[in-house]
Amino acid sequence: MTAELSDIAPGVVRVSWTPALQDQGLGPCSNEVRNVVERAFKGGATRVESHVDPDDQTAQRIATFAGLMREGVARGVEGKQDRIVYARLVDDVPLEDPQGFRSLLNSFLPRKRAISQMLIRSTDDRVLLCQLTYKRDYDLPGGVVEVGESPQLAVAREVEEELAITVEPGRLLLTDWLPPWSGWDDAICLVFDGGVHEPDVVEGIVREEREIKSAGFYAIAETRELCAEFTSRRIEAALRNLTDRPGPPYTESGRSLPG
Repeated sequence: MTAELSDIAPGVVRVSWTPALQDQGLGPCSNEVRNVVERAFKGGATRVESHVDPDDQTAQRIATFAGLMREGVARGVEGKQDRIVYARLVDDVPLEDPQGFRSLLNSFLPRKRAISQMLIRSTDDRVLLCQLTYKRDYDLPGGVVEVGESPQLAVAREVEEELAITVEPGRLLLTDWLPPWSGWDDAICLVFDGGVHEPDVVEGIVREEREIKSAGFYAIAETRELCAEFTSRRIEAALRNLTDRPGPPYTESGRSLPG
């Protein structure tokens, strides 16, 4: 009823445990797994990993309590079944150290994708939209925020990379939550003010052709035809927050919440 080790590669071993050990409870099982991991390091291993069934919540907690960090999901690896990969390296910061414990928490706590967009307007009251290569609908310029990157800096970077124009992002106009959709996980979309510009600013655009088919200013009525419904709602919600009678700063799929 003990945890067991198996060699995977030079310096790499995999820890597993029997259902009987797991049935002893979270504390006894995780303590035994942790002890086996430490013995593996003393024996020369540099990495100890475990593959855990995504449907086995107890086993996931055992791996975490034993100090193994969640690394991701390996798809179709064991009998064509998915497995969550947990691992610990010999030189990871000890769990007794606050940094080590924070790293462990960071490995499994939920993370949301952040998207930064810019609302760029023309002097004749139109909005800059991009026709994208990877979907039919038009959208505001912007993109995904990189890990460790400021959302405000991200939107300036995305606009410059995709359109080759430099626009200083202003204040945050809207935070819009996007539920899972068409293969995407849920995300938080942040819309920043890109200010008002002369219509001929589009003449300086140089498209990043892998992502952008075209870019131009469009009237609000046109955005309702060109954009997905939730995108047009988001644009109009952000525009309202530029007026003397702003709407709510937070929406979900561009919709205000009741109350």
